[in-house]
Amino acid sequence: MSQSYLDAVVHSSRLTMPLSGHAEQALPFTVRVVSGKSELMKAVQIRQAAYGRHLPEFAQTLAAPEALDLRPGVTVLLAESKLDGAPLGTMRIQTNRFQPLALEQSITLPASLASRPLAEAARLGVTGQRVGRMVKTVLFKAFFQYCQQAGIEWMVIAGRTPIDRQYERLLFDDVYPGAGYIPLRHAGNLPHRVMSFEVGSAEQRWAAAGHPLYDFIFRTVHPDIDLGQVEGSMAASAAFRQARMRSRNAGRGMRQDKLAA
Repeated sequence: MSQSYLDAVVHSSRLTMPLSGHAEQALPFTVRVVSGKSELMKAVQIRQAAYGRHLPEFAQTLAAPEALDLRPGVTVLLAESKLDGAPLGTMRIQTNRFQPLALEQSITLPASLASRPLAEAARLGVTGQRVGRMVKTVLFKAFFQYCQQAGIEWMVIAGRTPIDRQYERLLFDDVYPGAGYIPLRHAGNLPHRVMSFEVGSAEQRWAAAGHPLYDFIFRTVHPDIDLGQVEGSMAASAAFRQARMRSRNAGRGMRQDKLAA
C-alpha cells in the first residue's frame, strides 16, 4: 500500500465529499460475510492464490477451508466483483470471545491486551489485478467497522516483512517493541511482527496525524460493505468482561485451595 496509492484513494473519495457530513461512494465490488460452503470456497480460492504469489510452499496447505474458519467467534470476509462475481479478496477475523487468538499459540500477549475484547485479522489475500490494492484498503475498513460493531477494543495483526510496514502506516504499534519478528505456528512458522491498534481512539489519532485515509474510513459511507448482523456489540463486550472476571475469580479460588491443602 504505497503512499501514492493512499493519495489516489483519498483523492477519489474527496471528489464526492460535500463541505459537511458524509459522502457516499459506490465500489466496483462488494464485501460481505461468507455464508455457505460455496462462498467459503471462493474465499479459500483467492486466499491460496494470493499466498501462492509470495509463499508457494505455504500456499499448498491452504487448498481447503481450515478448521478455524468454521469455529465460533470467527468471520470470513469475501470481496466479489459486481461484474461477474469473481472473488477479489478475503480476510478472516477471529475474536477472543470463545477461545484465544490463533497467534496466541506462539506468543503470550501482555495482560493489558489479553484481558480485553480482541480481534485478529489473518489470511488476508487479494487479487493480483490492479483493483487488489483498493480491495485491501476496503477489507481493512470492513475489519475496523466489524470491531466497532462487535465491541472489540483492540485489533491485533501479525505481519511479515514488508507487509508490516503497511500496518505501521495505519498506526498499528508493536505489541512488544523491539521483539522483532516472531515465528508463528498458524502461519507456517514464518517470522511475523505482532502489532495492535486501539479501536476506540482510532478516529482521534488518525485526525491528529492527518492520515491520508481519514476521510475514506471515517467520512465516506460505502454501502457495498455489508457486515450484516455482527455477533457481539456492547452486550457481547459486557459478557466478555463478565466471563473474564469469572475466569479470574475461579483461578484465584484454585490457588487458594492449593495453599490451604
